[in-house]
Amino acid sequence: MASYAVRKSINLAPTVRALPNGIPSAPRLNLAARAPSDGHGHGVAGPRADIPTRLTGTVTSPSVGLISKTFVSPPPTTHLYQRLIHTSVAVKDAPEVPDFTPYHPKDDTTNRAMSYFMVGSLGVLSASVAQSTITGFLETMAASADVLALAKTEVELASIPEGKNVIIKWRGKPVFIRHRTPEEIEEARTVDLKALRDPQRDEDRVKKPEWLVMLGVCTHLGCVPIGESGDYGGWFCPCHGSHYDISGRARKGPAPLNLEIPPYDFNEAEGKLVVG
Repeated sequence: MASYAVRKSINLAPTVRALPNGIPSAPRLNLAARAPSDGHGHGVAGPRADIPTRLTGTVTSPSVGLISKTFVSPPPTTHLYQRLIHTSVAVKDAPEVPDFTPYHPKDDTTNRAMSYFMVGSLGVLSASVAQSTITGFLETMAASADVLALAKTEVELASIPEGKNVIIKWRGKPVFIRHRTPEEIEEARTVDLKALRDPQRDEDRVKKPEWLVMLGVCTHLGCVPIGESGDYGGWFCPCHGSHYDISGRARKGPAPLNLEIPPYDFNEAEGKLVVG
């Protein structure tokens, strides 16, 4: 015949006595005891940080032996003391700070003079670099050597006989140089200015009466007139029939203006005419 074991559950009484607030009862433990002061700030007056926080609440014990507890924790205490390392480390173990006294300047004036010297030197160097940069940039914008060579043209005056024309090239344009005779000078200066299309005196067109210097470009459409021809003994443009007198002034045809006078000067020491 089979036998069955019967098991029963029981509630055992607690083996540790607890206070009403839930903290185990320890009657021989003095929680109010304090350690003696050791010179580091330990044991000073104030609440202890190692005392457990006092809890408040209620405790209910039903008949079955189970305990129901409700706790409310108060705000933490603010009476805490920070323990610094220098209060615990021995002096002999503290790091040593180097002595920089030998490196300090003996006189502040010497140090200030050195600073002024360095600032001044840097300023002079910066100005020199800036000048070199600007000079190099401006040199790239200047005219080249071949252009400067064409800027001026020299002519030997002794090689031009009286009453003859010479044509030279200046800046890509023809230049007429006429060595006039006294009769041609007199003829050019007796012309009535009211009869001229572009009134201009002969004295205003020459620096020396015997030398007439003009650009050989017709003022109509830029053709090159022919010398010692035309109705007035000066220059004639066959393209459209413009006539110029012995002073290069427009007298007939479609040319609206007189022949242009370029910048020129006389080199008396060398007997040369410098155009440009």
